[in-house]
Amino acid sequence: MAAPGARSCSLSGLLPAQTSLEYALLDAVTQQEKDSLVHQYLQKVDSWKQDLSVPEFPEGLEWLNTEGPISVYKDLCGKVVVLDFFTYCCINCIHLLPDLHALEHTYSDKDGLLVVGVHSAKFPNEKVLDNIKSAVLRYNITHPVVNDADASLWQELEVSCWPTLVILGPRGNMLFSLMGEGHKDKLFLYTSIALKYYKDKGQIREKTIGIKLYKDSLPPSPLLFPGKVTVDHVTDRLVIADTGHHRIVVVWKNGQIQYSIGGPHPGRKDGTFSESTFNSPQGVAILNNIIYVADTENHLIRKIDLETKAVSTVAGIGIQGTDKEGGARGDQQPISSPWDVVFGTSASEVQRNDILWIAMAGTHQIWALLLDCGTLPKKKELKKGTCLRFAGSGNEENRNNAYPHKAGFAQPSGLSVASEEPWSCLFVADSESSTVRTVSLRDGAVRHLVGGERDPTNLFAFGDVDGVGINGKLQHPLGVTWDKKRSLLYVADSYNHKIKVVDPKTKNCLTLAGTGDASNVISSNFTESTFNEPGGLCIGENGRLLYVADTNNHQIKVMDLETKTISVLPVISSENAVVDGPFPLDKQKTLPKLPKSAPNISLSPVTASPGQTLQFKLKLDLPSGTKLTEGAPSCWSLTAEGNEWLFQGQASSGEIESIFNQPTISLQIPDDCLSLKAVVSIRVFLYYCSADSSACMMKGIVFSQPLQITDTLPATTAPVELRYVF
Repeated sequence: MAAPGARSCSLSGLLPAQTSLEYALLDAVTQQEKDSLVHQYLQKVDSWKQDLSVPEFPEGLEWLNTEGPISVYKDLCGKVVVLDFFTYCCINCIHLLPDLHALEHTYSDKDGLLVVGVHSAKFPNEKVLDNIKSAVLRYNITHPVVNDADASLWQELEVSCWPTLVILGPRGNMLFSLMGEGHKDKLFLYTSIALKYYKDKGQIREKTIGIKLYKDSLPPSPLLFPGKVTVDHVTDRLVIADTGHHRIVVVWKNGQIQYSIGGPHPGRKDGTFSESTFNSPQGVAILNNIIYVADTENHLIRKIDLETKAVSTVAGIGIQGTDKEGGARGDQQPISSPWDVVFGTSASEVQRNDILWIAMAGTHQIWALLLDCGTLPKKKELKKGTCLRFAGSGNEENRNNAYPHKAGFAQPSGLSVASEEPWSCLFVADSESSTVRTVSLRDGAVRHLVGGERDPTNLFAFGDVDGVGINGKLQHPLGVTWDKKRSLLYVADSYNHKIKVVDPKTKNCLTLAGTGDASNVISSNFTESTFNEPGGLCIGENGRLLYVADTNNHQIKVMDLETKTISVLPVISSENAVVDGPFPLDKQKTLPKLPKSAPNISLSPVTASPGQTLQFKLKLDLPSGTKLTEGAPSCWSLTAEGNEWLFQGQASSGEIESIFNQPTISLQIPDDCLSLKAVVSIRVFLYYCSADSSACMMKGIVFSQPLQITDTLPATTAPVELRYVF
């Protein structure tokens, strides 16, 4: 439904005027000239007899990050709106998100700007709201998102590609469209001038849209969207890319954490384990206490040295690259969204593991990083540290070719090596073509193994069919791993929520585990167990175990290939672990000793059920004429003698930075309770001094909260107020 008196039409109606504008902008030299051209364009568009009006959002659509459905002509009236037509699998859509984040950081709802994501799915799996929820969390999308599963708005506007941005004026009138990625300058130019133009005309309204972030409703989890997992075959340790927590976790095979590096927030910093940061890391490879990481959203390859406990950058410059050839030294070579890494050997008769193969999803290619001097097929001797394209033209397609540079991939996302004869190849999970491909380590030839179809331009040949070669169908596979013992390839068929197995000799592809339902059922056998978009997998225990990064279930699942049983790896902290991630150990922080004079206030018992979150609101008053001591560690902590399991995976201490804005402490009762009764002690330490700082004091207090845990779900519990006047 369009606005009254407006004409509803496709984006093609903007094309003549916007094309003229963009040609004029090419000749503009100064920013003032560019601003003036856009201002004149808006005057022209605004003078049309009828607006080019965007259709109303259809009724009944599902919304995320809002308090309810949004209407273009009610809620968005008086706003400059950026509609982002996206699908969450698309690497180009992922590349656009930092531009939108930056725009939202510059202009807020109060300034008159709002971004709305219009999710228009490519794959059937992407039409499911729960899967979109996971993507919204994974990519930290904080603006409203609508699930336009039938692509109604896409079709009415005749949108032609992912991503497409449509900028609206305050009447729902279409102003600009931007197709594809890489238009950050135009996005900022068009929106900034539109905001000023309509504000000067008095058409911008300050009313805010009710935002309710989906991520705020979730309980804490030891892992968050783990993307990839690999095994250290010497020590049987696992290395997990804890993607959602922006960290790398090294765990023993019983799940106990040895190292946690990075997190919980995204960043780009080298150095010691305690100061290093990552941004949505994916692929990991470990050898001789060295871990290489595909630091995807930083567009970097990072190196973790477990002996020196240091992180460094070995490839990439920290911004998205467009180079599709490479050849520079790694730390000077721009790269784009590396998604997986695996060790390989150059053209040498000796197995040296002197190459790091890279699935470069952002440019749809396979790259190589030389860890030592060596050669690639059809290449001369290359220096150590060289980073360059090995296979793939850079065109997004499903094209096989005997010449590696003429082949085409579509967002390669998983790699595994079979270096032994007769295979001698890289296996590639080529996600957007829904295929598994091979790249010969002898001559670089790219060949089809399973999935897809013969037309190299058709990236919609997906499905869920067991079969041979092209008759077997996959849906957006993200991971592969080679079982040398059995000469079989395991595939994380991500959007089918299955683990499949391929015999490369016959090209036969069969379902090994999973029902196709996106859920989290742990059954006694493979076929009844379920997954939710598994993203990576690896072989361990001499071929007995298959570890699966069950991404949207936030778990590492362990498949015993001999007994055909599945279990979940418990990820737990150890007192000796180096943990810098989101769940620091209590013993890492030295808390002040509670004064003997500290009062102990007993609170009324509270009844709670597993999974319920309790909140404690500090409301403390200092003596008149005093203030918190600047720089002193005023803080709170939680203890529960004999019931420490209550705090597993949760923050049990924190700082008090202001007496005027005291924290609310949250405690979620675990699903698996080891006791039905417990007493939680909330300890508070305050450092304060007189207004003239002539005298400083430290005071403490303990609030004792008895808990009764029951399976009966109680009514919503109001926050417990912790009041005290010192």
